[in-house]
Amino acid sequence: MRPGANCDFRIIVDDRPGLPPNAYQTLDKSGRPIIGFTPALFEAMRNRDELAFALSHEAAHHIEGHIPQVQNSATAGVIFGTILGRLAGLDAGGVEAAQNIGGTIGARRFSKNFELEADSLGARIALRAGYDPLVGVQYFQRASDPGDQFLGTHPPNADRIRVVQQTVARSR
Repeated sequence: MRPGANCDFRIIVDDRPGLPPNAYQTLDKSGRPIIGFTPALFEAMRNRDELAFALSHEAAHHIEGHIPQVQNSATAGVIFGTILGRLAGLDAGGVEAAQNIGGTIGARRFSKNFELEADSLGARIALRAGYDPLVGVQYFQRASDPGDQFLGTHPPNADRIRVVQQTVARSR
């Protein structure tokens, strides 16, 4: 999907105390993609298909280029906040607050769509690797549901399950 992209993932266990069940994708200082899992997520997962789906979902974020897209959107939000703050005649503190709000909104603008994109591509990756994403996505039936919160970063679990079901149906 992205010729020349570095997909030499480093898989880590993020064992900082007190972290909730989570998996994430980030980049190290050299740009190498990292996929992290918390021990609490391992404890919450019931089978290899759930783990494979989580790994595939996080790899999909990298393949889809979500980190740079979020960064660009956040930067645009900061710029918009700066312009709006200055046009409104705000002092330096007010402009900074507008920048923070703009950056937050910008960074989260597409996050729910990015999660659904990663669920779809992650389902295809897991399926091609020999795992069952329909079993893997069952984790969302037990996980806390973020609902459809304003400025939330994740879509409702039912939407995520539906996307995986539709993707698998098209892929078989």
